[in-house]
Amino acid sequence: MPPEPLREISGPVGRLEALLDLPADQPRAGVVFAHPHPLHGGTLHTKVVYQAAKALARVGCAVLRFNFRGVGRSAGDFDAGPGEMDDFRAALDVTSERYPSVPLWAAGFSFGSWVASTVGAADSRVALVLAIAPPVDRYDFGALQSCAKPKFFIHGERDELISIKAMRRFYAQLPEPKELVEIEDATHLFEGKTSEVGDAVADLLADYHAPGTGR
Repeated sequence: MPPEPLREISGPVGRLEALLDLPADQPRAGVVFAHPHPLHGGTLHTKVVYQAAKALARVGCAVLRFNFRGVGRSAGDFDAGPGEMDDFRAALDVTSERYPSVPLWAAGFSFGSWVASTVGAADSRVALVLAIAPPVDRYDFGALQSCAKPKFFIHGERDELISIKAMRRFYAQLPEPKELVEIEDATHLFEGKTSEVGDAVADLLADYHAPGTGR
């Protein structure tokens, strides 16, 4: 019989609602994916999160997406960042325990990209950071400015919250390796363009191999 699907993980303040998207074969990486701002409707089911997670699974990754504390069936209350970063670390722990022989990647959308980037840049287990529509002029993304890990970004050209100009300025300050994909006519939530986000994720990472690892 197939194993029971993952529905929750242990978090710092209680259970966190979760889903695990699996690849067709053995995973080449384990990805933890963080959702947008909890107070603005962000959940693990947000369309961009769903499309990106499915794309990562298609290119061979096991993807753990979860609800931050206080969202859906997750215990606790919104903590404006520090608690959510602790939640993300707990999700990394779970992914690392399940897949100890593959690299860990940190990914997120909007607020979740700030959480994933901050934690991922500092955690030695994390080999790569993926940030979709990062709110670079609303949160401190300074952790990435000294981060030598591969950094991948996807941003909408018509993002009404974080302009593409602000994204380009931020991106120019970052050390290599890095790559930015701009999606034409896309807003912050990528309305009508979420499948293009999935395609961009797959295009960026389908053939990615960490230097010297073959993965």
